[in-house]
Amino acid sequence: MVQKQHAVRAYRNALFVYKQNPWSYINNHVHFNVGRWYGVLGIFDVAIKHLLEVIACSHQSLTTQSMFLNDFFHFVQSTGEKFDVYKLQLPVFNMSSLRVVNEDHRTYASNADVDVNESIWQELEEELIPSSSVVRTNWLDTQPKSSPFRNNKACVCVAGEAVKLNVELKNPLQISVNVSGISLICQLSTNLNASETGALTTAAEEDIASTKPSISTFESDGNNFTVSKLDIVLGGGETKRIQLEVTPKVIGILKLVGIRWTLSDSVVGYQYFEVATQKKNKKGKRGARRSLNTNLIVIKGLPKLTGYIECLPTKAFTGDLQLLTLNLRNQSEHAVKNIKMKISHPRFVIPGDSSDLDLEFPQCLRKHVQSDSNTVSEGTKENVKGSLFAFPQGIKIQGGTTFSWPLWFHAATPGNFSLYLSLYYEMESTTDIPYRTLRMHYNVEVLPSLDVSFAISMCSSRLQEYIVRMDVINKTPSDSFALNQLSCVGTKWAVSTLPSRDSISFVETIPANQAVSCFFKIKDLSTSSCIEAADGSCGSDIVLSPGGSTDVFDVSRTPITDFHYQERHQQGKLAKVPRGLLDFILISKAVAVNSSKSEQLLSHHTCHCSALSQNPVWWLMEGPRTITHDFSKSCCEANIQLVIHNSSEHNTTVRVVTSDCMAEKSQTAPSHESASGQGGWHDVSLENDIKAIASTKGTHSQKQSSESISPFVWCSLSSAQVDLKPDSSAKIPLKVCIFAPGTYNFSTYELHWKVHSSESGHVDENVTSGGGQGYPFYVNVLQGA
Repeated sequence: MVQKQHAVRAYRNALFVYKQNPWSYINNHVHFNVGRWYGVLGIFDVAIKHLLEVIACSHQSLTTQSMFLNDFFHFVQSTGEKFDVYKLQLPVFNMSSLRVVNEDHRTYASNADVDVNESIWQELEEELIPSSSVVRTNWLDTQPKSSPFRNNKACVCVAGEAVKLNVELKNPLQISVNVSGISLICQLSTNLNASETGALTTAAEEDIASTKPSISTFESDGNNFTVSKLDIVLGGGETKRIQLEVTPKVIGILKLVGIRWTLSDSVVGYQYFEVATQKKNKKGKRGARRSLNTNLIVIKGLPKLTGYIECLPTKAFTGDLQLLTLNLRNQSEHAVKNIKMKISHPRFVIPGDSSDLDLEFPQCLRKHVQSDSNTVSEGTKENVKGSLFAFPQGIKIQGGTTFSWPLWFHAATPGNFSLYLSLYYEMESTTDIPYRTLRMHYNVEVLPSLDVSFAISMCSSRLQEYIVRMDVINKTPSDSFALNQLSCVGTKWAVSTLPSRDSISFVETIPANQAVSCFFKIKDLSTSSCIEAADGSCGSDIVLSPGGSTDVFDVSRTPITDFHYQERHQQGKLAKVPRGLLDFILISKAVAVNSSKSEQLLSHHTCHCSALSQNPVWWLMEGPRTITHDFSKSCCEANIQLVIHNSSEHNTTVRVVTSDCMAEKSQTAPSHESASGQGGWHDVSLENDIKAIASTKGTHSQKQSSESISPFVWCSLSSAQVDLKPDSSAKIPLKVCIFAPGTYNFSTYELHWKVHSSESGHVDENVTSGGGQGYPFYVNVLQGA
């Protein structure tokens, strides 16, 4: 016994020698031996005190750490009771990571929404919430004296709603440790007036920081608040971030004092929040206040909405179109009203109508009844749904009920984007806070799918008709898509297939990493002459899938038309489509590998494709293509007419000049050398524009030179002039005298125009005047009996 006591004295004296030296291994050795010898002597409290200095030594080996920890728990268990240790070093709590999450008028749908920068929410809610924190019914109302907002230094929480604290803890050892009963140490006073909060809570903080009272001082008061308890196992060197909760039950002042926990069911550790208090500087002014506010004013319970968007995808293909549901639940006993919603990306998510809840998607978008008007209107600014949406005025969410509202989702562009939604609602009954907001945040990754582009060229054989080439590239590495439908936007356009529809117009599927080009014909129906000449087979939609005339989607209804306006706005286009420009909507479907998977619909929007040439005047020759005449009796007279259209916004004078013999270069096709650097479509004339057949019955066989005598002459005036108003057309009758049967090209005419400026607008210098040669117009003349 004497030798043991002597060993204790020797090690204690060594402590004074090495106390000021940073020799961690020597200090650990001395503390451990002092504690072990006190334990051998049965003085367990002193033994435990010294062993506490070495249980968190992260620099020691695994064997040494196990020895220190085993001896520590052995002496603790020998006492037969639990020890309360202030600032227990195992585990290590990172107090700089503390964050208090309390909900006042701002509530959150999930823990991840809390981490969003407050400035993002404030910018989103600028038009959503009132400018003042207290809503007044008129200008005579004043803020009540008992309002919790009179004290700006304290935060506000609501009775019955959890206050959360996030903190990070770490196990410095290489050994796993069991930490149980982690909870908050709190105080709740029901006697303090809100006006006294600032002074009293500051004094309480300074008192706790200086006296460090025992944990028994803060026994949990189950009548005033409840705290959550968390049990975890920390592996060697592991760091975890945990969330602790306290739920106040009564109004008053709630103070978050510290954290308590139990290590291996043996030692109770606790630590108080060391918050830097304000101090006066030399000029007598207060210094910067602490960043962590642990004092909260508890106000009377409020109605609270919780919510989520059902089936919102985390990954989607570009163009993916889905019908989602926003579910809101009122957890209180009182109703809420005047609900509004702000969406950060209306290009991706727009609210639907109440009737959309009962729809089956995508069957709801199919055309079930053929109507005369099935096109997307060109629209105005009022058609575009903004990011602020007000629910119908009569809607109230009663206490304990769930409310659902449809949302339409469209993956507009590839990339990663964050979707933010904030819902505003007011309390039906009088409360301390008259309104609240529910904040929701989602991350969505949009993958590339189809890249769609269009090229439009004028059709020389038909007035105001165009050939459209649609290029589609599948940018996915492994997925295929089926083209379903192409639609024109606007009531003035009609789209139809080319005659060779089976060969170049229709494509069943586009495999991964493949490209395809499709060709169509569109017609401008803006003028009365074109409307009369429109083909009955033309329409605003064209089905691309084989045999798919029964599977046509109505692009004139929500949500396709609403998302199209969003795309037009996003692409910097005008709200109303300018004349000569048109929009396309391509509907496609993802080819599902698994047949049980629901149908996936995609819509791709391309805006303001140009369909006009730079010339202000369009023209077209009309007349019979085949004529039968008996040349033994007389020559043949053919009546044709030239249709001229003024596409400019100004009055235009057009002069037509005919010629019986045009220059040789006008009768030949453009050379490859001159056109090699130009893309698009070119007119290719027949090898021989004029082919005369001099085998008439009853006449002498005679060989005539086509260069000296023309087989036809223009019978009308050699020059005619017409004045055209903006966007108007005129028909000029012409007559041709034909002397022999054959195939003739009546393109030996020229047009010259001049655009007159008006007070309403300025004429572009490049199009004030100009001209053009006639388009090929072939007529077959046959010998009659």
